[in-house]
Amino acid sequence: MTIHWCGTGLSAIPGLRRLLEAGQDVTVWNRTVAKAEEAVGDLAKDIRPFSMEAVAGAMQAGDVVVSMLPADQHVPLAELCLSKGAHFVSSSYIAPEMRALDAAAKDKGLCFVNEVGLDPGIDHLMAHALMADYKSADAFDAGNELSFISYCGGVPKHENPFRYKFSWSPLGVLKALRSPSKSILDGKEFVAQRPWDALSSYTAPLPTAEAFEVYPNRDSLPFMQEYGFEADWNVKQFVRGTLRLNGWAEAWADVFKEIETLTGPEGDARLKEMSDQFWADNAYDEGEPDRVIMCVALKAERDGETVWHKTYTMDAWGDERGSAMARLVSSPVAMAIEAVLDERIAAGVSAAPAQADLVSDWLDTVGELAQHIEVVTH
Repeated sequence: MTIHWCGTGLSAIPGLRRLLEAGQDVTVWNRTVAKAEEAVGDLAKDIRPFSMEAVAGAMQAGDVVVSMLPADQHVPLAELCLSKGAHFVSSSYIAPEMRALDAAAKDKGLCFVNEVGLDPGIDHLMAHALMADYKSADAFDAGNELSFISYCGGVPKHENPFRYKFSWSPLGVLKALRSPSKSILDGKEFVAQRPWDALSSYTAPLPTAEAFEVYPNRDSLPFMQEYGFEADWNVKQFVRGTLRLNGWAEAWADVFKEIETLTGPEGDARLKEMSDQFWADNAYDEGEPDRVIMCVALKAERDGETVWHKTYTMDAWGDERGSAMARLVSSPVAMAIEAVLDERIAAGVSAAPAQADLVSDWLDTVGELAQHIEVVTH
């Protein structure tokens, strides 16, 4: 059995090194072999130039293929796994085309595990842990009014005037700013066309309480079922969103204004130009520490009184082990691979696990990766 790890970008290395140090049989695939050798050449015995054809030729039944490649490569690799009888793991959101492979994967007894990075990934684990805790509590009642938030953000450890720094191309961040989001606010579906239309303030219950700017992202609503919310529950708020340093919206005001005006090929060209400039001006310096904050909270109210309220908090930053973002994205990927090999994950297309033993084990490991992790009881 071989693990085929495809892609050795910045967010891939700690998890890959974890597997190599554990003595797993790993073939490393990367478009540029020299970059992979620079990152893991001291541990990896088998590094090869990536192509779909080459991976297909090397893949055997029972192998695990890991995609740390751009999102458009995940489904083609997963389809290859179906044809070869191999398992598949990625940290990315489950696209509809990936979800469509569920029945075929189950038929063949194959695990296609996704959403096992930082966000999505660790946030799912925290949500599952809180939901299990709440459902077993005396305060649990199907008639309670519920508020759920899940906020995560990668920010510079040392604040800069732009209130943000980039670990890789800013283009993805700029494109995401043009995407609408869907969440629950005041008991109703809330659609925001742009993040700055839904910006609010959130005080994170860290050891020293700290205020951040937050906004909803993507479509939060499918995760209500994923986390075990029943259809007849009374949900006042449900939002998964992004956390930014205070002052971010002001520092980015001109960016927001311009993004609104960009359309067509000329707009795409201008976005690329902006991305290149931001990379030149606001990329992390060599060895400069990043910071990742995550807060996942569930509150239950009855007759206007809070009867249950807990927040899972995490604060992590770059240190001698490298960047916090890389640790927290790729290490859960490695844990997912280990769980697949240990037959602890069911066949089919799935996200980060909800079963209590895996949630507990994975969050214990996350506690070693982050400088702070705590469940705050309000």
